[in-house]
Amino acid sequence: MSWLLEPFTADFMLRALVGGVLVAAICAVVGTWVVLRGMAFLGEAMGHGMLPGVAVATLVGAPVLLGAALSATVMTIGVGLVRRRGRLSHDTSIGLLFVAMLALGVIVISHSGSFASDTTAILFGDVLAIRVPDLVVLALALLIVLVTAAAFHRSFVALAFDERVAKVMGLRPALAQGVLVGLVTVAVVASYQAVGSLLVVGLLLAPAVAAAPWTTSIESRMLLGALVGALAVGTGLVVSWHSGTAAGASIAATSIAFAAVSSLLRAVVRPTGAPVAQADPVPTEKAVRALP
Repeated sequence: MSWLLEPFTADFMLRALVGGVLVAAICAVVGTWVVLRGMAFLGEAMGHGMLPGVAVATLVGAPVLLGAALSATVMTIGVGLVRRRGRLSHDTSIGLLFVAMLALGVIVISHSGSFASDTTAILFGDVLAIRVPDLVVLALALLIVLVTAAAFHRSFVALAFDERVAKVMGLRPALAQGVLVGLVTVAVVASYQAVGSLLVVGLLLAPAVAAAPWTTSIESRMLLGALVGALAVGTGLVVSWHSGTAAGASIAATSIAFAAVSSLLRAVVRPTGAPVAQADPVPTEKAVRALP
C-alpha cells in the first residue's frame, strides 16, 4: 500500500487531493442538474468562455480565479441574451459564442513570452499548484453551491419535469434557469485550476453519469457522484505521480473511465436487493406537486 499513500506525503500533493475533493463535490451537485437538464453543451461553453479572463489575469499577474469568474460571467450574460433575443437556435448561438471566446483567449495568450507554458496551464489546469488560500475559496464555493441548490431544489425539480408546470406552481422557472446557469458558472470556475478549461466538462459530467445507474433519487446521485469524483481525483493523482503524466488530464481521464465502467457494470449486474434507477430520472408531476 505504500505506493498508494506515498504521493500524499508531499504537501503539494495533499493540497491537490483536498482541493480536488472539494471540486468533485461541487461538480457532483451541479453536474447532476446539468445531466438532468441536458446542459452539457452549456458547461463546455462556459469552460471555453472563461479563457480570455484567465489569459488576461495570467499576463497582468492578477488572481486567475478572478479573471475566470469575470470572463465566465460575461459568457453567462451573453448566453442569456442570445437565449431571449437571438434569431439563431440556442445551440448554434452558444457554439458561436464559445468559439469566439476561445479564439479571443488564444489571441491574448499569444502575446505572452511564455506562450507554451501559459497555454498548457490554462487549457489543462495545474492542480499541483493549489495553495491553502485556494482551498478556502473552494470550500466557500462548495458552501454557496450547497445552500443555493437546497434553496432552489423544488424549483429545479419542477423545471426538470416541465417548465410550464413550474410556472403554474409559481416556481419562477426563468429565475430557476438563471440560478442553475450561475451554478454551472461557479462549478466551471472552481474546477479550472484542477483540470483546466478544456477538461472541466469531464469532471462536471462523468461522476454524475457514473452514479446515475445506481441511484434512485437526485440527492443520492449527488452523494454518490461526489464519492466517485473524489475517487477519480485520488486515483488520477496517484497515476500522475507514478507515471509522470499531467495531473489534471489524469483526473479527467479517470473520471470518464469510471463512467464507462459504471455503464458496463450496469449492463451485467444490478445492486442486490435494490432497484436500479433510470439513467436520467425525470421527476413525475405527482412527485413535483408533493414537494414541500
